[in-house]
Amino acid sequence: MKLFGVTDVGCHRKDNQDSFALRQLDEQTAMLIVCDGMGGYQAGNVASAAAVEAFVAAVEEEFKSGAHDDPEWWEEVLLHACKRANQQVFDLAQTNAEYQGMGTTLVAALALPGESYVVNVGDSRCYLIENGMIRQVTVDHSLVQLLVDRGEITAEEARVHPKKNLITRALGVERTVDCDLLRVETGPGSLLLLCSDGLSNMLANQVLLQKASEKTNLEQLGRSLLQMTLELGAPDNVTVVLAQL
Repeated sequence: MKLFGVTDVGCHRKDNQDSFALRQLDEQTAMLIVCDGMGGYQAGNVASAAAVEAFVAAVEEEFKSGAHDDPEWWEEVLLHACKRANQQVFDLAQTNAEYQGMGTTLVAALALPGESYVVNVGDSRCYLIENGMIRQVTVDHSLVQLLVDRGEITAEEARVHPKKNLITRALGVERTVDCDLLRVETGPGSLLLLCSDGLSNMLANQVLLQKASEKTNLEQLGRSLLQMTLELGAPDNVTVVLAQL
């Protein structure tokens, strides 16, 4: 299994409120996470970094003494880690006036042979690329996704909608949060792509798929996706995390 991640402030933001982490838990298991923070000055940075740190710590602790052959155990690990990350961000917001109201998106995956487990809150995404096809695994918790679900706009219109950045669910805003949990079957050579909306708002699925078919290794692909986003003006922070299964 191969891993790569990269993040960039983009072309217009003064600071990078995205955070990510990659961990090879053992020879067959990896963890990936992307968080995109929101809040006032520096608060978004704090929220995303705190969520990543708490999530990673929770997964690593559980992994040391778990039932690795039990799918339900893996799901519980992700839900517990998400809950802990939410609590960490929420607590920080309560103890510092500058952080009040801060929050973050979260998308994370545990990648194993034959399957991966994905959890998400907000509009950071996970894609699966395999057999010449791309599939968005996660569903955005956003206003425009609600409009798509109602049939009021198309998915393509959602990408350029003026309210595309309004999310309906975030980590750390409330004491508890609902996380979407998914189990995804994967084959040898499958690619998991996790990203913040700084990437997905700029590059359509078919562009992501085309780039994945052109590049021979993960670093080339990750840096190519970032560079293309920057060339298009990258109004937001951009984070790309990849796992070759």
